[in-house]
Amino acid sequence: MLIDFSPLWISLKTALFATSITFLLGIAAAYWMLGYRGKWKSLFEGIFISPLILPPTVVGFLLLLLFGKNGALGKFLEPLNISVVFTWYAAVITATVVSFPLMYKTALGAFEQIDPNLQRAARTLGASEFTVFWRVNLPLALPGISAGTTLAFARALGEFGATLMLAGNIPGETQTLPMAIYFAVEAGAMNEAWLWSSIILAISLSAIAAANFWQESRIGVRSKERGVRERGRISNHQLPIINYQLQITNSKLIVDIQKQLGNFQLNVSFNAGDRQTLGMLGASGAGKSMILQCIADIETPTKGRIVLNGRVLFDSERRINIPARDRRVAFLFQNYALFPHLTVTQNIAFGLPKGMSKTKNKQQIEAQLAAVQLQGLENRYPHQLSGGQQQRVALARALATQPEALLLDEPFSALDTHLRSQLEKQLISTLSTYPGITLFVTHNLEEAYRVCSNLLVLEKGQAIASGSKQAIFERPNTFSIAQLTGCKNFSRARISSGSGEVEALDWGVKLQVIEPIPAKLNYLGIRAHQLIFTNNPNSENTFPCWLVQTGETPHRMTLYLKLGDCPLHSQDYHLQAEVFKEKWADLKDCPFPWYVRLDPWRLILMQE
Repeated sequence: MLIDFSPLWISLKTALFATSITFLLGIAAAYWMLGYRGKWKSLFEGIFISPLILPPTVVGFLLLLLFGKNGALGKFLEPLNISVVFTWYAAVITATVVSFPLMYKTALGAFEQIDPNLQRAARTLGASEFTVFWRVNLPLALPGISAGTTLAFARALGEFGATLMLAGNIPGETQTLPMAIYFAVEAGAMNEAWLWSSIILAISLSAIAAANFWQESRIGVRSKERGVRERGRISNHQLPIINYQLQITNSKLIVDIQKQLGNFQLNVSFNAGDRQTLGMLGASGAGKSMILQCIADIETPTKGRIVLNGRVLFDSERRINIPARDRRVAFLFQNYALFPHLTVTQNIAFGLPKGMSKTKNKQQIEAQLAAVQLQGLENRYPHQLSGGQQQRVALARALATQPEALLLDEPFSALDTHLRSQLEKQLISTLSTYPGITLFVTHNLEEAYRVCSNLLVLEKGQAIASGSKQAIFERPNTFSIAQLTGCKNFSRARISSGSGEVEALDWGVKLQVIEPIPAKLNYLGIRAHQLIFTNNPNSENTFPCWLVQTGETPHRMTLYLKLGDCPLHSQDYHLQAEVFKEKWADLKDCPFPWYVRLDPWRLILMQE
């Protein structure tokens, strides 16, 4: 007896067509929902996944109401002599509808797993929204999308209830494998039912196994590559970034913005000049990173204005908001945001102008690779690089676009101490030849001092100090600024009756000062490393002291001292002094009291 294999061909044809349609519709719907923030989001989500939770007969009934002679689409198609019900097209429609939720949910999950910083990085490199989708989101979501496609195909292949209601069971036309199995069982042809069931099982499981094998092979290749990863070293010979095309003189960035941040408002106004590296210093959550994000169009200020080299990037009153891709602002993220599916060369080339010749493109990439000492690593992927190498690739990628402003958001935060020091030197060398404006966010005081020429100190969204790093560190005029710049010794203070003398109330001493005493004096301070131990008790501002306790770092000792009398307990101290261990070796065996001098030139007079 010859077996009619038409149910197999009809099922495969239906499932393939339905999967192709679902693939396109599912990805489009998922990507749209990823960015949709409207009030109808929950409703749309419910509609998209309803075929997954409704009984197939209900789905078939609803489709029958829609495509039947009296249905909205049925009436529309009738004048065109097009009938859907009980045709092969109906089988494709039902298979598409029931498999769509699987494709949609899987694709949405894959898109949601992508680091948003990768998309932001692409935009700051000049990529359009289509480019972001095509070159970043789609390739990274591909494993999830392939899994969704496989599940959608298997679901389309096995659809029965909705298909029976809309397409019927017409042998040779709409009879799919599930139909053939059902009616074979009803007719008592169990062998035929076993045959069709075995075929549908084999096809579905093969598709799922193939998808799993592909994903496991990708993971295996990456694991093997990680095993041979090198850390790489930075040469002592620092090469500058070359081939800059910026023809701008007197570069200037003007920022005057406001934005609500949690329980306080970011409200800052500053400007940065030509070849200036402006460091932003402040406690975590002070608004430093948000300022950079507003400049790069990652976030939008509530109000204000941003102008770069005469170009208005943002103006709330004039309703100007230039998109990130057109701002010519490069952003270096804390996690570097390298595109994991692209090689080092492809990452650096991502933002290069599309019209650039291949020769010039290659020269520019080679120049950037040489500048950050990454020759020989051109074809590696980010996961094959050390943290320091990734950071250098991100810097080269940012600078390859010839930006007018470079925004660095704590670029060393993910690195160990040794690598941090090496890369800091590399960055300083690179910035020395960069002709644009650099904003550098950090909470590390010493790092800010070494890298930046000027500082902006922030506290709860407000700029509380700005100017040269020397002026801010040496003469902070408020208690908050002194704290944020690392001063550890403070005392409430008041003006004494003596000329040029103030009283440190918490330390119980009177001190001669050099700098003019402000009319409103609240605090007095001195930095821990500026305390002087002396053998001359008669020197100016010199007082007997006793050691209360010590703290130790690899190279320094922190000494907790009480002035004027022996301590009563471990927390009974006035000052912290920091000394190198060589000095500590000479000091520790000296009998008490020791004598400490508070240099009048080093005393800081502050207001609230």
